[in-house]
Amino acid sequence: MRLDRFLSNLPRFNRQQVRLLLVERRVRIDGQIVSDPHAQVREFSRVEVDDQVLQAGRPPRYFMLHKPPGCVSATRDPQHPTVLDLLDEPDKDDLHIAGRLDFNTTGLMLITNDGSWSRRLTQPQTKLPKVYYVETEQPITAEYAVTFARGLYFAFENLTTQPAELLLLGPRSARLSIVEGRYHQVKRMFGHFDNKVLRLHRECMGPLLLDAELEPGQYRALSPEEIQLI
Repeated sequence: MRLDRFLSNLPRFNRQQVRLLLVERRVRIDGQIVSDPHAQVREFSRVEVDDQVLQAGRPPRYFMLHKPPGCVSATRDPQHPTVLDLLDEPDKDDLHIAGRLDFNTTGLMLITNDGSWSRRLTQPQTKLPKVYYVETEQPITAEYAVTFARGLYFAFENLTTQPAELLLLGPRSARLSIVEGRYHQVKRMFGHFDNKVLRLHRECMGPLLLDAELEPGQYRALSPEEIQLI
């Protein structure tokens, strides 16, 4: 929300008073004096006028989880454990998942209460690569890499996937990098060749790599440096 609108919505200030507060440089956001009426006030922002706190701002939270198999990428599920059940944190209802994984898919999962941050991470427009380790039932040939790089047509969505990079690691294993997150996308891509995915593990999302010290089911808070990468 714009700063001038945020202040005007408070019963104590009218529009003229808001303009005066900004001109007199009496408003601070997160400790910094702000005079621009277009400055953004977020739910995490601490807003002060003189020495009076108008909004304390709730702290943003960011977690990295090593998702195990047999766990639902949801906040609630009546039948199965969810990824949020693995977190020993207060106010878990405020958190959401940035980039879901299928029930038996493992690997990096990011959980936060910062919607702007998670949108930057997951929107196709940002083209952040999501890298997966894949094991399949049938051999993977060089034809896969050519087809994935060209893009595959998905009739259900009536779209062609963005170019993807495939690196062969063995007869039935590969590393796949995609910039989208379509429904069951990786399994459907290999399904184009009638090749069933037996194991799927997400290694990274953009510059954020799964911490090698995290065992399945374990998690940790992101560092300030990791948060700033997105």
